[in-house]
Amino acid sequence: MHIQDSHWTSASAVASGGAVGTAANGRGDSSRTTPLRVDAQRNLEHVLRAAREVFGELGYGAPMEDVARRARVGVGTVYRRFPSKDVLVRRIAEEETSRLTDQARSALGQEDEPWSALSRFLRTSVASGAGRLLPPQVLRVGVAEEGEGAALLDEARVPQQRTQPGTGELRLVPEESSGALSSEYDAGATALLEVVGQLVDRARAAGQLRADVSVSDVLLVIATAAPSLPDAAQQAAASARLLDILLEGLRSRPL
Repeated sequence: MHIQDSHWTSASAVASGGAVGTAANGRGDSSRTTPLRVDAQRNLEHVLRAAREVFGELGYGAPMEDVARRARVGVGTVYRRFPSKDVLVRRIAEEETSRLTDQARSALGQEDEPWSALSRFLRTSVASGAGRLLPPQVLRVGVAEEGEGAALLDEARVPQQRTQPGTGELRLVPEESSGALSSEYDAGATALLEVVGQLVDRARAAGQLRADVSVSDVLLVIATAAPSLPDAAQQAAASARLLDILLEGLRSRPL
């Protein structure tokens, strides 16, 4: 799911507006406040739905032509709404970040028992297919060996993530960001990491989660347990089975 992020900063504002912005047609921002015609709104909804399906099946590297074909519109229609693929990818990733954050907060608020809250979040997220659309930067992980770049790791470490003495540490690698728009996008990912960190901390403090499990591990579980299979029933069954196995691997065991 590796993609290039270099154009996201300047392009994100275009996707968030109600109409194509200056980058596409040279007009000022006033066009963004103009309500979309019914057919234009319908096309936008078709494109977004198709993008979720295509990127979910093929990853964020899938071409815009595949999105247009799935939406049953011309590729020019897609580009009128999203001047580059980076803009569309950012829009989908932002929506999935918000959805996952809401699901994590819901689990925290509705489950008093820590393990139930964490497992509820994982099951809900996997069932929604969110793992196939996780924002690219929260899946950028690396293993840092003990003593390697300690100061950098202190800055980059995910909230509530623990370092295990004498072992490498699985950590999220922060994406390079510049400009206010990129910072706003990063803020959404940070909110997701923080609320998932609360779920992790509660389950660990209750002795129900393995001490070496980190926030990034939980997000990797969501991604891993959401395979894309051609048959919907097989996909649901495979996801449920795989998640059961992964949950057992996360739980602590009495000595």
